[in-house]
Amino acid sequence: MGNLEIISSIVLLAIFCAACNAHDQDFLKCLHEKAAGNNKILEDVYAVNSQRYLSLVELSQKNPRWLNSTSQLPLLIVTPQEEKEIGSVIFCSKKVGLEIRVKSGGHDYEGLSFRTQNENPFVMIDLRNLNATEINLEEESIWIQTGVMLGQLYYEIARRSNVHAFPGGLYPGVGSGGHISGGGFGTLLRKYGLAADNVLDARIVDVNGRILDRNAMGEDLFWALRGGGGASFGVVLAWKLQLVRVPEQITVFSFRRKLEARNFYLLQRWQNIAHQYNNDIFMRVLIQNLGTNVPGDKKVVQMTFNGQFLGTPDELVPLLNESFPEFGFEAKDCFEEPVEKNNTNCPDMPCIKKECFQVSWIRSIFYFSGKNMTGPLEILLNPKNNRVQYSKGKSDYVKTPIPEKGWEIVQKFFLKEISPMMILDPYGGRVSEIAEDESPFPHRKGNLFNIQYLNYWLDNSKSGANEKLRWIHNLYTQMEPFVANSPRTSYINYKDLDLGTNDKDYSYSTAKVWGEKYFKGNFERLARVKGKVDPGNFFKNEQSIPVLL
Repeated sequence: MGNLEIISSIVLLAIFCAACNAHDQDFLKCLHEKAAGNNKILEDVYAVNSQRYLSLVELSQKNPRWLNSTSQLPLLIVTPQEEKEIGSVIFCSKKVGLEIRVKSGGHDYEGLSFRTQNENPFVMIDLRNLNATEINLEEESIWIQTGVMLGQLYYEIARRSNVHAFPGGLYPGVGSGGHISGGGFGTLLRKYGLAADNVLDARIVDVNGRILDRNAMGEDLFWALRGGGGASFGVVLAWKLQLVRVPEQITVFSFRRKLEARNFYLLQRWQNIAHQYNNDIFMRVLIQNLGTNVPGDKKVVQMTFNGQFLGTPDELVPLLNESFPEFGFEAKDCFEEPVEKNNTNCPDMPCIKKECFQVSWIRSIFYFSGKNMTGPLEILLNPKNNRVQYSKGKSDYVKTPIPEKGWEIVQKFFLKEISPMMILDPYGGRVSEIAEDESPFPHRKGNLFNIQYLNYWLDNSKSGANEKLRWIHNLYTQMEPFVANSPRTSYINYKDLDLGTNDKDYSYSTAKVWGEKYFKGNFERLARVKGKVDPGNFFKNEQSIPVLL
């Protein structure tokens, strides 16, 4: 390097290191040295004092619950432009004693991609710029980098084909990195299984900075990435996904009733039928409050039977009317093209008790994510949520139908709260045909449905938030007799630190308490894979997989 280059580099580091602490300076100097004169990566590093830092932190937090908390935020944020840059970030983080957190979409339920409860400083790798896609319709596959949101994935598929889809989640703003590595499911769950069940290949940067594909990483690590949470093993860069076939037109529908004693029988029937339906039918149940947001005023708890059928309304009518004649479903109820949905907040009930649309698969994404079905497809590329809400989620699996007593408890709890929700997603079909050890995701045969409990609020003061957290904790406690046990199981993508966290030594025995709730018998294998690929436990967080040698 010539004298001019040396002087330029010193000036550049001085600019980036204005007001930096020792960790910042050492990290940036290391990156500069690793870049071998190519300082472009330094342009994508943001320290706490930089103007871009706060906006990146705020954009990372899809749930802003921790903005004013005592949680430690990143010391530095790196937004790499190229996959090869991540190896340098890992090397330099290890060298100067920094930990790493990786953010794909920022929807981690406990915010572990952008915050930590311990005192160890860390670098956040924000994958937003790694968002390339490459679709191959001849082999019915697509490569996506993990900065791609689900909305962009679906958009790219729909641009090229009206008979292909991918069985991922319902919400366009969710990042593909965390969603797929945790399992990932949506309305195609019963037809094609999880998102992770449809991964053909992957690329990951390991603890040594090497970029590995499926062949290079080996089948044990490839197994672990498909449902075990990729952040424990390295930085997942990209997925190769199997596209699936769907009809040009499918049917989406909703039927609404009050959650009250005279309608509990509908839930009893749903619990016995939904997992046994034809695999082309997915019908979930949403339970939520409608009406006033003033505590103590009149509330209505509504249950919505909300679903999708991979066929026409004419084909769906006999299937639904055999199991739920009360809905009075007729093919003429269905609009034959997307329309803007009416307001379905019905505090007085009955109002819009049923709705049905015959649409393309891509328009079904608009329907289930609550977007205007007549809007341009480009909405999927920038799925903004302008309403600031704080939230807490928990989950359960159910193996035997919940009796009416359980639904009485739910109704009682919901009438005391303002904005709670429960989502009951049916299993059965393809997801239950796959052996529970074929991937880390173990919730297969024998599970009737998954429950997601959610509570939302607007007052995030300490007292306000604690009241909302107590509500969901108490409901979860009351539901214990009615859900899967030994262990009481949960879904890793609905991460819940109430289940337990790693101790300061990241011991297997401590982690097993919460780990088996997510992974059952697969937790031990995950820990042994961790021991092979990251024996020093560099990639860690409050609920990362521990090392078992």
